[in-house]
Amino acid sequence: MSLPGPLKLILLFLTAAAIGAGLSGCSRSKGQGNNVGASASPTPAAIAVSTTSAVSRQLPRYFEANGSLAPNEQADVAAETSGKVAAVGVDLGSVVRRGQMIVKLDDADFRIRVQQAQAQLDEAKATLRQNEAKIGLRPGQKFNPESVPEVAAARSALELAEKNLRRYEKLVETGDISRSAYDQQKSQRDQLAEQHQALIHLAQQNYATVANSQAAVDAAATQVALAKRNLGYTVVVSPMPGYVSDRPADVGEYVSPQQKVATVVNLNPLRVRIDIPEQAIPQVHPGESVSVSVSGYPDRNFAGRVARVSPNVTASSRTLTIEADVENPKAELKPGQFATVRILLPQTEAAVLVPQRALRTISGSTYVFVIKNGHAEQRLVQPGQAEGDLVELKSGVAADEVVATSNVDQLSDGAAVTQ
Repeated sequence: MSLPGPLKLILLFLTAAAIGAGLSGCSRSKGQGNNVGASASPTPAAIAVSTTSAVSRQLPRYFEANGSLAPNEQADVAAETSGKVAAVGVDLGSVVRRGQMIVKLDDADFRIRVQQAQAQLDEAKATLRQNEAKIGLRPGQKFNPESVPEVAAARSALELAEKNLRRYEKLVETGDISRSAYDQQKSQRDQLAEQHQALIHLAQQNYATVANSQAAVDAAATQVALAKRNLGYTVVVSPMPGYVSDRPADVGEYVSPQQKVATVVNLNPLRVRIDIPEQAIPQVHPGESVSVSVSGYPDRNFAGRVARVSPNVTASSRTLTIEADVENPKAELKPGQFATVRILLPQTEAAVLVPQRALRTISGSTYVFVIKNGHAEQRLVQPGQAEGDLVELKSGVAADEVVATSNVDQLSDGAAVTQ
């Protein structure tokens, strides 16, 4: 049966397409076979590493805790009297000495009060001298009424009358004088005695005036001292050596008593307070050495000593609070810095150490690679305290075992290595 011309052409085209697809599939299959043969991996090359032996060493032991540095002394300096700030002697960060002026208040009114009080004192002293002169009392002399001139004269007249009376007594007995003459002499003696007593009483009254005048002088002197003290309060000084950490007062500002004008801190030594576990209490005593590190000086340690130990254990945390004093002569450390504190203990313990570069952290776990018979053996380890560029391994590696110290990031368990 014959087909139309157009239909024959379609059939020929489909047949040719099918044959081409078959040939392409065969060719691709042969190519894949060649690639499989070519991709067969050779034996991995050995990794070159540097090695060292883990060492055993006696390490000093310590407790480590974190805390914040605080000033040893801190004072909010306030004015003792009110007034307008006339001058400021320091600023933020200034170094101050004990007694150095921080601010000065306007002192014009205070000086006038001192002058007024001094004038009143001078007047009281003049009155005292006048009253002392009335009774013949010199400054500093102890009062004796018999030393008053009038009293002394009356005493002399009385003594003379006493002598005459005794003489009259003998004469009246012998009949040389009459009884009336004797009685007249006796009456004169009695009058002089009364006069003497009256003058003593008057001298004592005058001395009371002197005592009152002395009290007035003392009161006036107190007012002068008070006025001078208030004048001294117009200069506000630093109570200790240190640094100015705050100075809110400015020139022209009016300050009141007890209003803060500056804050002064003493930075040497600094204090740091930490909590230690209950089981460490028997090993920590005042005077124990501490080592303090801060992030600002990552390669330095600052020395200090345990200065104060709390008498109580915190019930909630079962820890004991201690304070250490940290030497800070150059003021490199600052209050408020976060610090890591190590309390050195008296005993030492044997420890296995390897270089820090031998450690590799994978997914939060720490490993080292022990080299044996030309292959790396991956070991899970527990790092301990650092000692320079070495780190303690609490588990996983024994002393004298060889560990890789280079290319550790390229190693895996069982990898071939060359040293």
